[in-house]
Amino acid sequence: MGKTTAEKIFEAHLVDKPDGETSVLSIDTVFCHEITTPIAINDLVARGKDRVFDPSRIKAVIDHVTPAKDTLTAQQGKIVRDWARRQGIRDFFDVGRNGVCHALFPEQGFVRPGATIIMGDSHTCTHGAFGAFAAGVGTTDLEVGILKGVCAFKAPRTIRFNITGTLRPGVYAKDVILFVIGQIGVNGATNCVMEFAGPVIDAMSMESRMTLCNMAIEAGGTSGICAPDMTTVEYLWPFIKDEFASREAALAEYSRWKADEDAVYERVIEYDVSSLEPMATFGYKPDQVKPVRELAGTKVDQVYIGSCTNGRIEDLRIVAEVMRGKKIADSVRVVLSPATPTVYKMALAEGLVDVFMEAGVCLTNPTCGACLGMSNGVLAPGEVAASTTNRNFNGRMGKGGTVHLMSPATAAATALAGVIANSSLYTG
Repeated sequence: MGKTTAEKIFEAHLVDKPDGETSVLSIDTVFCHEITTPIAINDLVARGKDRVFDPSRIKAVIDHVTPAKDTLTAQQGKIVRDWARRQGIRDFFDVGRNGVCHALFPEQGFVRPGATIIMGDSHTCTHGAFGAFAAGVGTTDLEVGILKGVCAFKAPRTIRFNITGTLRPGVYAKDVILFVIGQIGVNGATNCVMEFAGPVIDAMSMESRMTLCNMAIEAGGTSGICAPDMTTVEYLWPFIKDEFASREAALAEYSRWKADEDAVYERVIEYDVSSLEPMATFGYKPDQVKPVRELAGTKVDQVYIGSCTNGRIEDLRIVAEVMRGKKIADSVRVVLSPATPTVYKMALAEGLVDVFMEAGVCLTNPTCGACLGMSNGVLAPGEVAASTTNRNFNGRMGKGGTVHLMSPATAAATALAGVIANSSLYTG
């Protein structure tokens, strides 16, 4: 019987199987940031276990509130900063060198096909775009991972999503994943891996695949996964070129993680997205999704562009294409946060920053702050945001605020119109 990608990864990393359902896996990399990791660090210190299983396999960043906005967030940053120095963690990204974790770590070459990755962050599922098993975990599992380099999971059940057809102009990975979540619901993939395949996925860039996998958790998925291919190899090539004789050799090695043709799935779901329109959320759940045309004219107070979902250079190029030579509406404010310093530098070099500033956009340093209503663009009660982030929970970006999730193109068009609008109005 064939195996899914997740089953192959579990088999290769199995350390113990204490019962029929639980697998203890060796963990290749533990990612950490200053919101969830300090709790684990403090508990390990209190238990007399202030150590790490391998400092070279722990990557840490301060990214959610950066720079610190108050004493509490400064303390959280200090705990991680001091711990990283104490433990000899060389891959620590402090203020000035930091970025949004799920954009920064792949950009640094820390994610490889077939790897196991955990983090105290639900959107760790992003890294499955590389053909890895990456999952967000709670504090106890994070502590064990830091201390022992292992983590326990239930046996992986996988739902395969075959995405067929051809995306229309103006429709992007964000629209695809919003559509999928809208179809299956927020519990549609609970405790399952969401394996994405098909010609639409094959044609996507790594940035788009990360957007897709990033929101697997919004359907209850443990992780999103895309099969590694030459697109994966090309993205990783600067980091792996000394490990392989050629790109073809790297592809041959990574292809062993692809699901077998006769793999058995929990379900196989196929969507032809040839007629898919730009999508956006309404209400307070990620599965409350409508075509943008049905929400057109909805007034917004703020447009936010950034996050681990849509803050990469590909996203900023799309925004610039819509905004070039135009001004944002007087009735809105627009906050744009490039996901990493590298993305920011590329945007500068390509003239995108000029486009944004001439349009009236507020550019900030890389940070997650606005996404979870902590800093850098918090909403006032009663305000409405159009956002490229991943959650529209009640009060997510600020108490009493409402969030409409959408693609960067739709967000840019909305910024120009002052109300939710389709990007085709501005790009033809």
